[in-house]
Amino acid sequence: MTTGGAVDEFKHETGPRVRINQVGYLPDGPKRATLVTDADEPVAWELVDAGGGVAASGTSEPRGFDESAGLDVHTIDFGDVPIRGTGFRLAADGEESYPFDIDPALYDQLRMDSLGMYYTQRSGIEIESIEIGGEFEKEEYARPAGHVSEFGGDDVNQGDFGVPCLPNEGVTDHRGNPQLGGFEHYGPDGWDCPDGYTLDAAGGWYDADDHGKYVVNSGISIYQLLSAYERSLRAGVVNGVNDAALGDATLLIPERGNGIPDILDEAGWNLDWMLAMQVADGTAMRIAGETFDAGGLVHHKLHDVAWTGLDTLPHEDPMPRYVHRPSTAATLNLAAAAAQGARLFGRFDPGYADELLAAARRAWEAAKEHPDIYAPNTNDLDPNPGGGPYDDTEVDDEFYWAAAQLYLTTGEDEFRDAVLSSPYHVGGERADIWRATGFDWCFTAAAGRLDLATVPNDLPGRADVIDSVIDGADRYLATQAGQPFGHPYDPGDYDWGSSHQVINNAVVIATAYDLTGERAYRDGALEAIDYVLGRNAINNSYVTGYGTHCSQHMHSRWYASADRLPPFPPGTLAGGPNSRLQDLVARANLEGCAPQACYIDHADSSSTNGIAINWNAALVWYASWVTYRARWGRRS
Repeated sequence: MTTGGAVDEFKHETGPRVRINQVGYLPDGPKRATLVTDADEPVAWELVDAGGGVAASGTSEPRGFDESAGLDVHTIDFGDVPIRGTGFRLAADGEESYPFDIDPALYDQLRMDSLGMYYTQRSGIEIESIEIGGEFEKEEYARPAGHVSEFGGDDVNQGDFGVPCLPNEGVTDHRGNPQLGGFEHYGPDGWDCPDGYTLDAAGGWYDADDHGKYVVNSGISIYQLLSAYERSLRAGVVNGVNDAALGDATLLIPERGNGIPDILDEAGWNLDWMLAMQVADGTAMRIAGETFDAGGLVHHKLHDVAWTGLDTLPHEDPMPRYVHRPSTAATLNLAAAAAQGARLFGRFDPGYADELLAAARRAWEAAKEHPDIYAPNTNDLDPNPGGGPYDDTEVDDEFYWAAAQLYLTTGEDEFRDAVLSSPYHVGGERADIWRATGFDWCFTAAAGRLDLATVPNDLPGRADVIDSVIDGADRYLATQAGQPFGHPYDPGDYDWGSSHQVINNAVVIATAYDLTGERAYRDGALEAIDYVLGRNAINNSYVTGYGTHCSQHMHSRWYASADRLPPFPPGTLAGGPNSRLQDLVARANLEGCAPQACYIDHADSSSTNGIAINWNAALVWYASWVTYRARWGRRS
């Protein structure tokens, strides 16, 4: 996946030592900054307005050496300053910060931009400019449809119609070079498809920085988009399809104006693809040495047989593409996502809602029948697998999440009982789900717990569920209080995709505010985004187009890796620091880095500077919440 190495004399361009949220602050929210200094005593600071006048002043609080940043730091608190405006700077210790605003509408555009990333990630459709009032938007992102060809045909693309299963042997890339097949990925008894079996699986979203599509990462992404919309319904923000917030005609997508909220249209584009990945009833497959009807199970992923290079637009991808073996995790992802979708689409498209719920039920039954079909870590098995593994050998959390969504949609006893008996439910042996690294595609228990706490339902003991979410938020607030950069994240070493993990911990805190209305949770959730938007060790905003110094050169096949390609869409979240340095560029340039500094804005750094649909989904949820400044705040 990587092609580069050392960058000549690489050193982070950290800019001024006064680190702030480079976008700004809400007038009625917390306003804190971090000063990098080895001063032992408090340092005087001034808030300077755009005209050079001093709007406020005070002294900093020494915080000592921050292990995660590798820096001596102070914090500056100017939260009680009753002022609004643009172009403020914070001056301290002979330095001035980057400019920032204090504005109640600070995040309105981020809500739309973070959602807008999904249209340009679509597979199976021509990406066109969108006409608004006689003006054409997104012209720079226009491209032909990718992967709308037949496998084995004469077109450049080899999919995503008529896509076969990965053969057990005799696999080659488009140039005839041998590649590893099913025997190497799944073992000699691992998987056999029926003769002539193929899937029509065009559509969906390209998962990240390559041309692959993965059900497990789709599931958590769908969850957070749908939850952003569902939370807004409960908050009284979205009252109709034409609401200015998340309703119809609010996004730059082809479906605008069809009478369905655009965020549901976007989620539906990928839900349709997930439905296409479900095995039809009566399909006999041999998995792990046993032949059985695999109907209802869901294929784990669909991708190229080998990695494509950078500077490859989707319609230029020449690699043969295959579907991979079904997995229990993928099956439960469909069960959860489709059940939630059925709950929200019912008002607008009852027939589609029925289709989603039927697919969710089939997936649930198939997963119960086959609870231990695991996806292997193909990165350990294949030096050139052509796609990520998304391996997961513990799926009780997916069972909990799927049961929760099916119960919330149907209210049926079977799903209620599955929730209550789960080891991940309150009182269970694995009930403590609030990890330092948050929830994500491979740990989905929180996706069940959060919705059980917030979506109205009659679950016995629901008050304990609500209390458990508040307890989780308290834990993250305690972590945040110990972090001089204000983020609720302290796992020691930073993980792949750490920027979205910070946001998901903030999601838990924000949910506690929704449940209690208590100011401490609101302030904690608001402050958490400061780190992502520039208040960090390297003074970098991890969201493209937001902040003076932001990520711009992320790892991608078809954005910004060559002059002919468009820039990254504004509102795209970069993965962020990764202490494991899992690519050549990161290893060559960041050895010995403090956790917050294990990042490089380089197109070949897939492990620190990638993009992903699930990472942006966390940003979508958060940006939607913060835009409304948590106006819904009643415990239910």
